[in-house]
Amino acid sequence: MGLPVDDAEAPRPYVVEDCRGVLQLLSDGTIVRSSAAPYTVEDRDDGRVEWRDAVYDSARGLGVRMYRPRLREGKGRRLPVLAYFHGGGFCIGSYAWPGVHSCCLRFADELPAVVLSFDYRLAPEHRIPAAHEDAATALLWLRDRLVDDADDGDDVHAWLADSGADPGRLFVSGDSAGGNMAHHMATRFKAEGLSPARISGYVLLIPAFDSKTPTQSELLSAGTAVLSREVAERYSRLALPVGANKDHPMLNPLGPDSPSLEAVGGRMLVVVGSDDMLKDNQVRYVEQMKAVGNDVELVVFAGKEHGFFSRSPWSETGTEVVRAVGRFMHRDAADSHDINY
Repeated sequence: MGLPVDDAEAPRPYVVEDCRGVLQLLSDGTIVRSSAAPYTVEDRDDGRVEWRDAVYDSARGLGVRMYRPRLREGKGRRLPVLAYFHGGGFCIGSYAWPGVHSCCLRFADELPAVVLSFDYRLAPEHRIPAAHEDAATALLWLRDRLVDDADDGDDVHAWLADSGADPGRLFVSGDSAGGNMAHHMATRFKAEGLSPARISGYVLLIPAFDSKTPTQSELLSAGTAVLSREVAERYSRLALPVGANKDHPMLNPLGPDSPSLEAVGGRMLVVVGSDDMLKDNQVRYVEQMKAVGNDVELVVFAGKEHGFFSRSPWSETGTEVVRAVGRFMHRDAADSHDINY
């Protein structure tokens, strides 16, 4: 008869996947999360922007942080609305992270605009397409609170109306994974799909478009890059449906099973860093979008890696990103053109 094994001698669970120390998957299947961001960003919240939190999906506990300029030029002035989805490989991230918060402060103050930054379900607890489903839910929730006759049961509609939010000038944006989500929202909603609100454009910041076959920019990327091949593979393992590869239509809009880009609607701005391992896929996306007649503007920032805006939102490059987004939001579609910095 065997002797009982002391619990202290039993093997302890160990880390099998680690995403920047924020998310760890243990050998026994346990998932450990930290609310802390993996990088620090200077706090420049100087009061020029008012912000508050709300809940857009109470059943799933999903929240939104809403921003508006504190000083608004008269009650009759209308401001564009920017819906924003953070990055993090579909696995980590939050609207409360200092980098995300700072980006939205800048957008609200300098565009100026009413900004809504949405959280969404994260993998591996909720694999793709959960994030995209939440993005669609968020936009429908926003539409209902932008229109004049919305009966929202809370005070969000009144807050947006008092902010001067213009339901006819809604822009959908996101960084990295959020940029990927913005593409899929453009496929689903186009310009008119949130009627009576109108989507005036989509802003894809460094969108997370990957592929099963490595591109040249991926092969040449440094192992020490913010988004290295190793890190990207880890995100894919945790975020994609079990058994799927990186040509999954939700991750690679140019993959063999992806729908035609002709299904995408609305004006679009795509911002790219020249040193991002995903650059080739991003640029190819723009080229193929244009080839099927879509109105797309490309802005390339030389020497910049993946996530350069959210990691350094107060930098001079961050200023140029905000300016590029502002020009796109205020420029007629016929005047759009590609820009290299």
